[in-house]
Amino acid sequence: MTKRFQILGVWMILVYAAAAQTRPATTPRVFLMDADRLAAVKKAVAAKDKSYGALIASIDRDAKAALVGGTFSVTTKEITPPSGDKHDYMSQAPYFWPDPLKKDGLPYIRKDGERNPEINKITDHKSMDRMTDAVENLGLAFYLHGDENYAVKAVQVLRAFFLDPATRMNPNLEYGQGIPGITKGRGIGLIETTQLTGVVDAIGLLEGSKALTSADEKGLKDWFGKFLDWMQTSKNGMDEAAARNNHGTHYDSQVASYALFVGKPEIAKNILETAKQKRIASQIEPHGRMPLELERTNAWGYSTFNLRAMMNLATLGAWVGVDLWNFETKDGRSIRKAVEFLYPFSIGEKWTYQEINGFKPDPFYPEMRTASAFFRDEKFKTMMARIPSENAGSRDILFNR
Repeated sequence: MTKRFQILGVWMILVYAAAAQTRPATTPRVFLMDADRLAAVKKAVAAKDKSYGALIASIDRDAKAALVGGTFSVTTKEITPPSGDKHDYMSQAPYFWPDPLKKDGLPYIRKDGERNPEINKITDHKSMDRMTDAVENLGLAFYLHGDENYAVKAVQVLRAFFLDPATRMNPNLEYGQGIPGITKGRGIGLIETTQLTGVVDAIGLLEGSKALTSADEKGLKDWFGKFLDWMQTSKNGMDEAAARNNHGTHYDSQVASYALFVGKPEIAKNILETAKQKRIASQIEPHGRMPLELERTNAWGYSTFNLRAMMNLATLGAWVGVDLWNFETKDGRSIRKAVEFLYPFSIGEKWTYQEINGFKPDPFYPEMRTASAFFRDEKFKTMMARIPSENAGSRDILFNR
């Protein structure tokens, strides 16, 4: 990157950081979603402007379905966790299968990238998925339309999953991604709670509604505060923090997001400053390869998955004045280099690493669009010219910066 564009990039970050700290009343308090884009869509709704028609129609459709849907809880699973408490989240490692050489199949053996359908017997992950989808869709619909019915339902879903003593999830992941015959739970299980960063943003969309009471907000912040503490002090949490691949990056993204939500920016800032060396410098090679992702059987999928986490960290960095978009080591390791390495494969160059489920370039496109908002030099303009246009109804629009 030329010096001119380095200066431009830093200027953009400073402007964005200032905006993040002093959001106008018309924008919601969200950390990973684009508050300004949300405000623009809301303005279009009020003006009956059809610029975002496909996106609004998609949100309305999903929100209306959630409005008549149920609530969700980890206590509805049929299998009881080792603790004996159904309030504890529980899941099974997806890539482990019964050992065909053992009569009882124990201990299970690893088949990377091959999902064992047996994991579906434990329903907590599905319940969390459905809760997250419902809250996000209802939160968006409330923010855009101001219809309290959406907020009422969203708060019901939040209360059932996080607050109601009869149905709430305990704020820990002691039994996430257990492996039969080996372990009851692992730090790796925390990859399943990455979606809770979306719940944090959805709560921000609900602020100002009559349905979300001060007691609800306090209770939700208390839950996420306890979960944050568990992530930073438990063995499983510390194991995931030490992970050197996408698991560690997504761990950092969660910690920073939850810390900002509960009002502990100093924790977020420390995580994000440390990410310069701990995540970017250690995971990305000078030419942009992410070797620990490339050694997987779904190398493309995991490379783009890790890149998304890196960009989440960069987005969160703006809240505490940490510039990860323009961070680069002396030998050239950076988010930009990771994007540039993956780009040629998204436009037709043959992918030479493993991809057992078949290579599809699509997962990279949203990351390229996001990166192009920060790296605005001629090289990126040329690169973007070959990236397919975004689906007008895609929620990714709300994350592009």
